[in-house]
Amino acid sequence: MESGGNDLLSELLRPLRLTGVFDSLWTVRAPWAIEGDSEQSCAILHYMVEGDCWISAGADCPPLQLHQGDLAVFPTGTAHRLSDLPDRQGVPLKAVLPQREPGTSGVLVVEGTGERSRILCAGLHYDATAATSLYRALPWSLVLDRTQVDKEPLLRETLASLAVAERRGEPGSQLVTLRAFEMAFVLALRPLLRELSDNPAVLPALRHPGISRALVIVSTRFSEPWTIEALAREVGMSRSAFTATFRELVGEAPARHLTGRRMQEAARLLTETAVPQAAVPPRVGYQSAVGFHLAFRKWFGTTPGEYRGNWPVHKRDRQDVH
Repeated sequence: MESGGNDLLSELLRPLRLTGVFDSLWTVRAPWAIEGDSEQSCAILHYMVEGDCWISAGADCPPLQLHQGDLAVFPTGTAHRLSDLPDRQGVPLKAVLPQREPGTSGVLVVEGTGERSRILCAGLHYDATAATSLYRALPWSLVLDRTQVDKEPLLRETLASLAVAERRGEPGSQLVTLRAFEMAFVLALRPLLRELSDNPAVLPALRHPGISRALVIVSTRFSEPWTIEALAREVGMSRSAFTATFRELVGEAPARHLTGRRMQEAARLLTETAVPQAAVPPRVGYQSAVGFHLAFRKWFGTTPGEYRGNWPVHKRDRQDVH
């Protein structure tokens, strides 16, 4: 794959700004089936600690079987069912785990007479503004089998640590759990996206030289005064061909994609750093403070000052290091 594609994967792999994690350890014996609803701005993770299970979604999604040591990731929280058999009807997840607030943990036990399985499950809530259109275009599920997990020792050890029930209730466990799941999520996406990048049918934008390069530029050089014409020239395409191809492969117009990246960085600067608000516009590609203010309010529905004011002060008590 070209270096530009590798750069793009690096940008896509930047950790999403997780806002909280609910995790649970399941011990289930056949027969069993649990139906999970679609989750908004939430990635789902299932790690098979012991035994096997089936994962089923809609009619267009073939059932997946997980074995001990396998890891399944649902980047956009697609609704799905976990069960001992693929066609078994289940009970709603909210009926057996009604309280799933971010920052908490749960335990699920399903008694039965059949084979036992143990599963580590987590809902990773993220800031929707940090999810690019490329991220949202990822497949409904991504699976690393045990062999692939074993090739990532840090991922394997992190998952094994998270699957130990005794970690709950220790001092600082909530923050440690959030960071550990964030690391596991990114470590899992890395090999998965390497594999996807070689499949043009899955992520075609990565394989188109002009669009791939444009995505890297938007992701890494968003502070420059780009116009659509300038972007098209930079990647060696006409404006009309660039705009049409970008929309087809990425799912949105290049202007909106650029604005989204700038707004993503502006939100990060306002909430995670102590950079003065007046210094934010030029750092995200706006020469006019008024233009930035209007664009920010249109994107987020609030002003930059209000957005920063709603974020805990202790989370932005350092200068930006990026």
